[in-house]
Amino acid sequence: MSPKKSAATKPAGAAKKAAGKAVRAAEAVADAVSLTDKPVPGAPGSEPPTLEEPTAPREVPPPKPDQQQPTPMSPTGAPSADPSAANAQQGAYLTTATGVRIGDSDHSLKAGPRGPTLLSDHHLREKIMHFDHERIPERVVHARGAGAHGVFVANGAASEVSRAAVFGKGVETPVFVRFSTVLGSRGSADTVRDTRGFATKFYTTEGNWDLVGNNIPVFFIQDGIKFPDVVHAAKPHPDREIPQAQSAHDTFWDFVSLHTEAQHHTLWNMSDRGIPRSYRTMEGFGVHTFRLVDADGGTTLVKFHWKPRLGVHSLVWEEAQLLGGLDPDFHRRDLYDAIESGAFPEWDLGIQTFPDTPDQMFEGIDLLDSTKLVPEELAPVQVIGTLTLNGNPTNFFAESEQVAFHTGHLVPGIDGTDDPLLMARNFSYLDTQLTRLAGPNFNQIPINRPHAPVNDNHRDGYHQQAVHGGVAPYGPSSLDGGCPFVAGADEGAFVDVPVTVPEASKVRENPATYDDHFSQARLFWTSMTPVEQEHIVAAYGFELGKCYEQAIKERQLLALANIDDELCARVAQGLGLPAPERTVHYDEPDPSPALSQVGETWPTDGRTVGIVVDPDGDLESVARLRETLLEAGLLPLLVGPHGGDLGDGLVAQRTFATARSVEYDAVVVAGAAPPAPDAVPARDTEAGAATDPRVELLVEECFRHSKAVAAVGDGRAVLDALGVGGAGVTTGDTGADVADDLLTLLSAHRVWERFGTTV
Repeated sequence: MSPKKSAATKPAGAAKKAAGKAVRAAEAVADAVSLTDKPVPGAPGSEPPTLEEPTAPREVPPPKPDQQQPTPMSPTGAPSADPSAANAQQGAYLTTATGVRIGDSDHSLKAGPRGPTLLSDHHLREKIMHFDHERIPERVVHARGAGAHGVFVANGAASEVSRAAVFGKGVETPVFVRFSTVLGSRGSADTVRDTRGFATKFYTTEGNWDLVGNNIPVFFIQDGIKFPDVVHAAKPHPDREIPQAQSAHDTFWDFVSLHTEAQHHTLWNMSDRGIPRSYRTMEGFGVHTFRLVDADGGTTLVKFHWKPRLGVHSLVWEEAQLLGGLDPDFHRRDLYDAIESGAFPEWDLGIQTFPDTPDQMFEGIDLLDSTKLVPEELAPVQVIGTLTLNGNPTNFFAESEQVAFHTGHLVPGIDGTDDPLLMARNFSYLDTQLTRLAGPNFNQIPINRPHAPVNDNHRDGYHQQAVHGGVAPYGPSSLDGGCPFVAGADEGAFVDVPVTVPEASKVRENPATYDDHFSQARLFWTSMTPVEQEHIVAAYGFELGKCYEQAIKERQLLALANIDDELCARVAQGLGLPAPERTVHYDEPDPSPALSQVGETWPTDGRTVGIVVDPDGDLESVARLRETLLEAGLLPLLVGPHGGDLGDGLVAQRTFATARSVEYDAVVVAGAAPPAPDAVPARDTEAGAATDPRVELLVEECFRHSKAVAAVGDGRAVLDALGVGGAGVTTGDTGADVADDLLTLLSAHRVWERFGTTV
C-alpha cells in the first residue's frame, strides 16, 4: 500500500534550503568550510558543558529547540497562562519535593562521620522513597516505544462524510504520536521482526480522539476474547523468559498454525513490513472499520490509513540483526535525529469509504473481520489531511511512557462498529491504564489532558489533580445552578448512531464470512515482487527453524500449502521436510500492486549518507558534496580515521572505529582511506594494506544490502580492489560528479536489481 510521491510544497524544506544558501554564502566569504556551524543531531543538552564543574547558581537551561512539552492545560482542559516551562523543575537551587532548599545531597545524616545513619534524615528518606517508586508497570504489549509531538492539518475532504471538527478544511490539531513494537519489554531492541504500533492522540476542540493503529492493516485474531491467548503465545516462554522480542519460537507458531485466521497477519509480519527501516518510512492502519457520521446524521463506514511521504521502506534481515547489537535504539534515534535536524516526518491520513449497509460487507469482504483488508484497487484511499511530527519529547517518561491511548476515545462524527476485536479493545484499554497509571485520573496527566473543557462529575480517586468546587457532582441537580448540563446534538454532543440491531439469539459463534482464512493471505503473497517473496521465504525459514517441535513446523507448512505451493515448497526445503498438499480451495484473488513497497521513487528528505574522508585527499570536493546533500535535505555524516578536525574545517562525526553500514542509506568513499593508527595489524589488517579494513567492511555491507555506493577520486581504487561495481554504484573525479546519481539512487530506497533479483 505505497503512497504516491507527493508534490506538495514543504515549508520546512524551503526553510532548510534557504538556511543552506545563507551558510554557504558565509563560508565563501571565510574561504573555508566548517562543520561546527551545522550541528549534527544528538547533542544531549541545549548547551555544551564546561570542562570545570559549574558552581555559580543559575536557572536550568531551556530545552533543546527540537523539544516540546504538552500544551499547558489545567487538569480539566482549561488553557493555562503558564508557559510550557511551568511543567518542569523551577529555580536554581536543589530542594525537597516541598520546595525546601537543600545544602548537601551527597552525605546522609549520621551520628559522627563513621556512625549509623539517623532515621531523622528526612531528605534521605524522601530521596530514597521516590527513587524506589520511579518505575511503573510497563505495557503488557507495546512496551517498547518512542513518541513525538506534531500537528495534523485537515484538507476538508472528510467533511462530506463526518461532522468531526478535526476534519474541517484548514483545521490544525495538535497531536502526540507513539510508535512501538508489540512483543518486547521496554529494554528490548527496536529492529526486531514484529508488528509496530502507530498510535495517534488528536487534541481536538471537541475532546481527545485516539486512533490506535498498527503498521499492518490486519490482525492475528477475529475476536477479542482470543487476545490474551495470542499475546501469551507470542511472548517469551514462561519457564525461561526467552526468546525476547521475537516470534521465532514454538508457542507462537503453535498458536498461529492452530488458529489459521492468524495466517494473513503472520504473512505480513514475515514480509519486509516486519522490519521497517524507520518509523518515518512506515505505514499505519486503523485496522478496524469505523463509522463516520455527517452533519445530517448520515453514516459511512471507513478504514483509516497513514501514508508516509517518504515511501514505505524496510531493513534487510542482516541489517536488523546487526542493529540489535550495534544500536538497539536505532528507530527512536532515527526519529529524534530527523526531527532535531529539521527533516520533519510527514504522513497523509487517508480513508477508504464503504456504504453503511445492513450486512456491513463490501465486494464480498466482511468489514467487521479484522483479519481482512480491502484492496485499494477496489476502494481507493482518499487523503483527508497531513500529519507532521515537529517536536521531540522533553521528558520520555512524562510523555511517551505516560501517554494513555484508548480505542474508545472518540469525538462527535467518529464512531465504532460491532467488530468483536474492537469492542474487546474498548474494555481492555481502560483496565490497563488503571494498573499502569495507578488510578482513574490518568487523563489528568499533562500529556493526556484534553484541549477542550472537561466537566465530567468525576471526583476523588488516586492522583486527583483538579480542585473541584461545588457540592453536586451528580445530575440532574438543583444545587450548583444545575451545572453541568447535558448537551443536545446541535450543541456538539456525541450521539451514538442508532444502528438497527437484528433480532438474534445469544451465541458464541462467528459468522460464516469469517471462515475464509487463506484467500487474503494468498492475495498478499501474489502481490509481492520476487525480491519481496524471497525475503518472506527466508523469514519463514528462520522463524520455523528456531522451533524445537517437528509437529509445529509440519502444521505450519500445512497452512502455507493453502496459501501458495511455491511458498510452501521453498520453506519446506529449508527445513528439510516434505511439502504437503493444499487442503483448502477458494477462488483465486486478484493481486493488489498497492501492497508492494518497492518499485516507486520517493523524496530523499532526512536520508543519511556516510562520507568516508581521507585527510590527505581532496577535502574541497568533500565539502562541496556535503553542501549539495544538505541543500537536498539529506544528513551527510563525515567518517574519518580519527575524530575531530580532518583539515580545512571539516569535522568528523564518525570514525572508522565507530561507523557501521547500518546507519547509512548510502556510502561515499571520498579518498584512499588507508589504515588508521588504531587499526591493529595483528587483528584488523595486514601490513602494507592499502585500505582500512573497517572501511572495506562498511563498503561491502552497503553493497551486499543493495544500498547506493559512490566513490570520488582515489576512492575509486577502493571499490576496484573490492570488486564493487555495477548497478547502484557511481564514481567520479569530484563529489559533484556523483551527487545527482546518488540522489536518484536514494529515491528508490535500494538497488534490488544489483544481484539479478527482479522487482
